[in-house]
Amino acid sequence: MTRREAMALLAAVTCGAASASGAESRRPERPSLHLRPIPSSKETLPIIGLGTWQTFDVGGSDAARKPLADVLTQFVQLGGRVVDSSPMYGRAETVLGDLAVSLGVRNRLFMATKVWTTGRAEGIAQMADSERKLRGKVDLMQVHNLTDADTHLETLRRWKAEGRVRYIGVTHYTSSAYLDVAEFIRRGGIDFVQINYSLAEREAERRLLPLAADRGIAVLVNRPLGAGSLFRDTRGKALPAFAKDLGCTSWAELFLKFVVSHPAVTCAIPATSKVEHLRQNMNAGRGPMPDEAMRKRIAAAV
Repeated sequence: MTRREAMALLAAVTCGAASASGAESRRPERPSLHLRPIPSSKETLPIIGLGTWQTFDVGGSDAARKPLADVLTQFVQLGGRVVDSSPMYGRAETVLGDLAVSLGVRNRLFMATKVWTTGRAEGIAQMADSERKLRGKVDLMQVHNLTDADTHLETLRRWKAEGRVRYIGVTHYTSSAYLDVAEFIRRGGIDFVQINYSLAEREAERRLLPLAADRGIAVLVNRPLGAGSLFRDTRGKALPAFAKDLGCTSWAELFLKFVVSHPAVTCAIPATSKVEHLRQNMNAGRGPMPDEAMRKRIAAAV
């Protein structure tokens, strides 16, 4: 190769690289996830999180954990932070903690779990075990399904004052417990309440969501996809044309946009073990959000 040919080749490579770089810079950036503040601290959280019920209850083999490692990696890359678990979920806490550490994302997650036992000593032992399984400090400790709630909240208020946990709360998953949940909201002294809410289960709109907003308590939403019932209800049904106005390309995105567009909701925590489903879930936390008129159209379409 002559010097002239070498210089021409170098110029062509440089020009090609610059052109590729320019094309890369012109690619539209993905909108960030919407954030909502925790009323008690004003710390903000992305409005889409990740649940671990059933999905993270797997064995220790690489084959069993690989899909979940992919999900957790994508979750963080797409801007997610809130991950919710419980001792009730079998091996989920252990799997979540192990993966978070091995992937190097433990410090980027907002770890939420629960206490699910009776008795002061038993509760303390279980919560300490959750810290061990989750490989570090728990951001939010909740009383699962109000089990011995007064006893555990007394411990948790002390732990919060000591800095052992950052936030405390209570949970339930059925409307039959809403009167009891409402009582804990009225009493105050908690940062979060976690309840079921979806297009299939809208009872929380009547009392709990307005009450939580009025009392300055953050809301995590479990069962935001109606435990799968919404997919059965819409099987074979075309996505409404207005879904494009919200940036939705799937029913899952539309279902979740309905949930997180409620002003009292802080974060929804759908569970999945599939990256494709995770991407759809996360997309629901971006772009335009439905106003009240659009929420009614979504409900009517479903």
